[in-house]
Amino acid sequence: MYTLDLTNVDVVVDALMAGADACLNASCRLGSIDFIEAPGQLIATGDTHDHPLNFKAVLSAAGLDGEFGAEQKHLTLHEIIHPELSDDQPIDYSFRGLTRIAYLKSQHPDLVHVLLANHELAQAIGSGIMKNGLRVVDAFNAGVDEIFGSDAERVHEAIRQFVFAMPLALRCRCPHGDILCAHSLPGPAMMGRFDPSILERDMTMDDYQPRVGSAHMMVWGRGYDSDQLEDLTERWGVNLFLLGHEHAPKGYAVVEPNAIVLNTDHNRGVYLPIDLDDEVTVDKCISNIVPIGSRF
Repeated sequence: MYTLDLTNVDVVVDALMAGADACLNASCRLGSIDFIEAPGQLIATGDTHDHPLNFKAVLSAAGLDGEFGAEQKHLTLHEIIHPELSDDQPIDYSFRGLTRIAYLKSQHPDLVHVLLANHELAQAIGSGIMKNGLRVVDAFNAGVDEIFGSDAERVHEAIRQFVFAMPLALRCRCPHGDILCAHSLPGPAMMGRFDPSILERDMTMDDYQPRVGSAHMMVWGRGYDSDQLEDLTERWGVNLFLLGHEHAPKGYAVVEPNAIVLNTDHNRGVYLPIDLDDEVTVDKCISNIVPIGSRF
């Protein structure tokens, strides 16, 4: 297992910038998304929110937890920062998990797919998010500031660079129909303002703007329904959507006709292994979902 000195500002900044470079320049990057093709295996996850045991479990499932190289499995990771905090512990140190993942991306640029999510985007643009009554962006900033003091702005800037380099989705080209992994989809009320062509072009800073940018709408959307999913299926030529963002108490939820929401950030968290050569259906995915530990 790799180790980093997460109190050393140069180590942290270098890891984050290497992760940003890998996101932008990996051979799998195509415009705003990562793109892979069968054959291969995918380990799909939902939000992780700096859950260390669940993160370790998905690394193991993807063969990325050893010193002897990676297995040829693709791993999605998103919603990495902002864990559950309490009034007794209002400072967030999840920059450490984000840095580890940036380093992991730099070491395995075509196997690790770090997808843009709303909490990372909020951190990068300074939006306010309340979680359990706490301002999580401020708590995250406080953690960075406490550890790095006068060097903290170097870390904040490297985090912004890493976030703005993240792809919006991973598209898997499969013989029986494509799979799109993303943090979320725009809510139905957003579709009139959303630019579906964002998956086919580079993102601009306008795309990240709150409530009007298409990347912002995509990572913040909730409440999508069957009509919207069928519309996006036709527009994008996608057979299955693998998403996060929404809370699923048992670790997963199905949105008919062809979307699965995964959670990897709580005690009933899951991941989903997929053989990209197989015919992939919602029912088959549900039967293959893996509970993390024995807490299913």
